[in-house]
Amino acid sequence: MGEHPYRGLPAKSFWNATVRDAPSGDIDPVGRFELELSPETRVATSGSCFAQHIARHLSASGLNYFIAEDAHPLTPRPVAAAHQYGVYSARFGNVYTARQLLQLFRRAHGSFEPQEDVWIESDGSALDPFRPTVQPGGFANEAEMRADRAYHLSAVRRMFSELDVLIFTLGLTECWRSRADGAVFPICPGVSGGVFDPALHEFYNQTLADVHADMSQFLEGLRSVNPRARVMLTVSPVPLAATAAAGGNVVSATVYSKSVLRVAAEMLAQENEHVQYFPSYEIITGPGARGAYYAEDLRNVTEAGVAHVMKVFMAHATLKSEASRVEAIPSERPAPQLAPAAGAAAAYASASQWVEALCDEQLLDQT
Repeated sequence: MGEHPYRGLPAKSFWNATVRDAPSGDIDPVGRFELELSPETRVATSGSCFAQHIARHLSASGLNYFIAEDAHPLTPRPVAAAHQYGVYSARFGNVYTARQLLQLFRRAHGSFEPQEDVWIESDGSALDPFRPTVQPGGFANEAEMRADRAYHLSAVRRMFSELDVLIFTLGLTECWRSRADGAVFPICPGVSGGVFDPALHEFYNQTLADVHADMSQFLEGLRSVNPRARVMLTVSPVPLAATAAAGGNVVSATVYSKSVLRVAAEMLAQENEHVQYFPSYEIITGPGARGAYYAEDLRNVTEAGVAHVMKVFMAHATLKSEASRVEAIPSERPAPQLAPAAGAAAAYASASQWVEALCDEQLLDQT
């Protein structure tokens, strides 16, 4: 046998060594990855529901998880959590799409002011259309909502200007937007506040070109206010809860969405030296996991899956002394010990409490 390009390649280049012969819990799909975090690195997070798990582990790992918008120190922890303080680096709720992230940046810096910028509910309370679930019961009135949003956007500006690394999890391509100016909502109006009006609101499914253009513009904007900023992109492994595509099937819609996002992330990482891609999607969905990292609903990710993602992340992104600590990081709640007679339904109900993420999109499957 003669020489050929595959001779001498590292083990990670070959399926058998990387997947077939590796214990499921040790599979590491990381390729090129040049991001290194120290305890001083300010790490901010944003994105879809899965990003909340990353944020939780970062804050418990000893790394410098950057919170730009936090509750008052005297606020009880359960109250702060209910109002989504600390879920992400600022109180913006889930940011599912590239367009949503770009518009968040522009709204924070005053270059985009959506026309539909308040939802008044039947009880007189007010909701922010771009983070409708962050205030349980809504704000008392429009003035209160606007004051809170002004404070929030100032915190977002601070986050973008002071972070060292932004971890952004791409979640969806499907979105609902305003027909007037293209403003993208995190969830369809009418599902969790507001009133859906087909004359005002339209469904849109982003293409690869859309996602690439939106993220490229965001990266350009971020560098303009923070030249040292680095970005780590991930793709959420959580399937769509529902699809609004005409004649669509949620399974095929999920594959389309994740494929577009994964390709866009790869393109962005190849085009920008300060952008890295981390394969949390591959760890959870890959054949090596044998489906074990999904809960019984086949959608939500188990704590074991999140722990595997973070173990690999810490091994590549931090010093070895820091990486070894991730195995000792507990969940927010200990794994429940159920008697066998409790049954699968009870086991899932209990497990869902300690891997729970605040996911607006899940509301679509409850209507």
